[in-house]
Amino acid sequence: MDNLHIIILAIVQGLTEFLPISSSAHLVLVPQMMSWTDQGLVFDVAVHIGSLIAVLYYFRVEVKRMLKSWTRSLAGGEADQDSLLAWWVIIGTLPTILVGFLLQGPIEEKLRSPWIIALASIIFGLVLWYADANARRTRNEFQLKLKDVLIIGCFQVLALIPGVSRSGITITLGLFLGLTRKAAARFSFLLAMPVIFASGALQTVRMVSEVSPIGWDDLLLGVLLSAVSAGLCIHYFLRLIDRVGMLPFVIYRVLLGVVILVLLS
Repeated sequence: MDNLHIIILAIVQGLTEFLPISSSAHLVLVPQMMSWTDQGLVFDVAVHIGSLIAVLYYFRVEVKRMLKSWTRSLAGGEADQDSLLAWWVIIGTLPTILVGFLLQGPIEEKLRSPWIIALASIIFGLVLWYADANARRTRNEFQLKLKDVLIIGCFQVLALIPGVSRSGITITLGLFLGLTRKAAARFSFLLAMPVIFASGALQTVRMVSEVSPIGWDDLLLGVLLSAVSAGLCIHYFLRLIDRVGMLPFVIYRVLLGVVILVLLS
């Protein structure tokens, strides 16, 4: 990979990881559209680490508070809203980790088709629009119940299909369940941490057999650019989400899917 490929793919991954437009779809489509060779597992792990660093840093105060309260509750202390939210993140993550571990091979072999990416982008983009247009938006993430978390967690499994978007599907379900836009986004981003970590750990195990790893300088550049772009994305997304809503992302998803279908026809 040359520097241009690294820069483009790292920035694309960092931006799309947290926007409701599917990072996995873009990491599949961009190399195909540019006729680049596959970037390989090593690079995918690197840019995901960058995104994980960004979200951990952005929510560092919340994560520290949640971990402190969760640990205290395990030791017999009184549970509070932070410890409960920590449990919700753990429970909401388990379905995706389990299904991803069991079915990652078949998913990568059968579901990375541009046709599937296009249809998933359009269909779940329209579902996001419907959820946003009809949401009550009266609850925050601390008001989630176990049933709500199980619903969000189970639907998050669909994000294993490229084009669905992990943040897109979790924000969609959050809106359906009455969360505000910011609350749905914040809970989605908190759910991203263990999912990205688990995915990175699994790919790290697999990349032991990678025959042509890229150099450390390239990896560090990918981590840095992914972290910076992801951090900026999180910051401005949360600042602007109440003002712009989900419609711009819905329009982008539908146009992307239509363009892919036209190019394939």
